[in-house]
Amino acid sequence: MMWKKHSGLLLLSLLLMQGCEMTDMQFGNHPRGNFDALWTILDRNYCFFEYKHIDWDSVYVNYSARITEDMSNDALFKLMGEMLTELKDGHVNLAASHDITRYWQWQDDFPVNFDPTVQKHYLGTDFGIASGLRYKIQEDNVGYIYYGSFSDDLSESSLDQVLNRMAICHGIIIDVRNNGGGSLTNVERITSRFFNERKLIGYISHKVGQGHNDFSPLYPKYVESSDRVRYQKPVVVITNRGCYSATNEFVSIMKYAPNVTVMGDKTGGGSGLPFTSELPNGWSIRFSASPMFNAEKEHIEFGVEPHIHVGMQDSDRAKNRDTIIEAARELIRKGK
Repeated sequence: MMWKKHSGLLLLSLLLMQGCEMTDMQFGNHPRGNFDALWTILDRNYCFFEYKHIDWDSVYVNYSARITEDMSNDALFKLMGEMLTELKDGHVNLAASHDITRYWQWQDDFPVNFDPTVQKHYLGTDFGIASGLRYKIQEDNVGYIYYGSFSDDLSESSLDQVLNRMAICHGIIIDVRNNGGGSLTNVERITSRFFNERKLIGYISHKVGQGHNDFSPLYPKYVESSDRVRYQKPVVVITNRGCYSATNEFVSIMKYAPNVTVMGDKTGGGSGLPFTSELPNGWSIRFSASPMFNAEKEHIEFGVEPHIHVGMQDSDRAKNRDTIIEAARELIRKGK
């Protein structure tokens, strides 16, 4: 994608900005010093305070009152982790040698809409494996592809092979449920196979000051049309709340592709480009630093809506039927 050139410059600017800002922060390596360092790093650089209506000053007052100079590392880590949940962000993690904080409510508070046991009946034991893709042509001549993680390497030649084999199908299903994200390079490689021309698919921005609303102008992001095998028949991308980070971006982009329908549940979100900094005691903090938007300049931090909402039904699950896969197959058969 062309926006990768912009994002590289944005990250360089962010790194330089972070380096300059960290030099004027002198915090001691003790509980309050580390707590204040964590709060200040986020105060200056986290990108969703205004969008999420978070009163970060009040958060400081509430949590700093619980700091004591003799508290253990475990107690300090737990307190910091509790404070970070106020951001409601799966990209925010505090990492120490003994543990990593995490926020799961973006997924755990919603229906799963995915059952690996039921999915096995669609892949069987004779499915193909190409890079991180698992695929099989169903008996109704609808292709089914499952991609479980954008961290799994995905080569251009593997995509060529899979799409060539799916050329005989009426259409294909791309299942990215429970895909928690990974590499944006893999997002680029897949999405470029479903566009026949360069297309505006979103925007990105970055912090330019210490204020919560100090951002650069929006830089456009484009998807380029691949010069390799491109798929021209109907495609259904099926989703659930387990689609996060790079997968959230993938679904947002695919909604702009011709012949593509997104079906299932709203994705889990996670649109902030992450950055990592360090506390005086060596613990690292990862956080959303650069917000990304769709082509309508709308935030996608809290997820992307499907074109068609479909949820898993218990009555289907009892018959080893996946309600969402079956709805996608029916849509493709009708539109073949």
